[in-house]
Amino acid sequence: MNQQSATFDERYRIGRKLVDELGPAQDTEPSTFELLGLEWDLVPGTYAPKPGTGTEYYTTAIPYPEGGSFLEIGCGAGVTAVWAALNGCAHVTATDVTVTAVASAELNVKRHGVADRVHVQRSDVFADLDPDAKFDTVFWNCSVIEAPEDFQFTQDFEWAIFDPGYAALGRYLAEVHGRLLPGGRALVTFNSLGDASRVAELADDKGVTLSLVDSSTRVLTGEKVTYKVFEITRH
Repeated sequence: MNQQSATFDERYRIGRKLVDELGPAQDTEPSTFELLGLEWDLVPGTYAPKPGTGTEYYTTAIPYPEGGSFLEIGCGAGVTAVWAALNGCAHVTATDVTVTAVASAELNVKRHGVADRVHVQRSDVFADLDPDAKFDTVFWNCSVIEAPEDFQFTQDFEWAIFDPGYAALGRYLAEVHGRLLPGGRALVTFNSLGDASRVAELADDKGVTLSLVDSSTRVLTGEKVTYKVFEITRH
């Protein structure tokens, strides 16, 4: 199937397939996984960024603010946030909407010895952050599959795949510049499994432009997927 011409229903079915094939095992105890040459903890229910899922790519591709502050929305197991702290960021805030991801990220912050510069908390995009908190760089590897607006999440892992009506992405695009320090950068990733034309329309509606920073094509569950990092700027 041509991903560029896929319908809403076809993209949604792809999302369901990803949940089935990449979803967490029904473990009851924390486990570990390897990525980027390091070992990571995983609390049951958290999305595990296996090779090919994009995390290994964008974690090393995004431009971190050397000596500055970095906010990651939707941190999952905390790989990117920890990597930011290990690679020059002085202050990192990592958030996720699910408690299982927050728990995983906290374990990985401790495992890799960066608790002095990484703060992890639960937040629905920016809603639960300190209203005055601002950062040199804000980043989100957004949930790429648009789900129906009445979609009901039944397991934490689904938050890493689906965004009902692209509502969360819309809030991110509209609010991210209010979270930047002077000269700061707003970043978002997207990939070819999602609806690029729909997202372009959404960005225009929110008064922002998505400019390509970097891209890479990988194989995910047998399909070629192109991952892209965008900088978000105001019109």
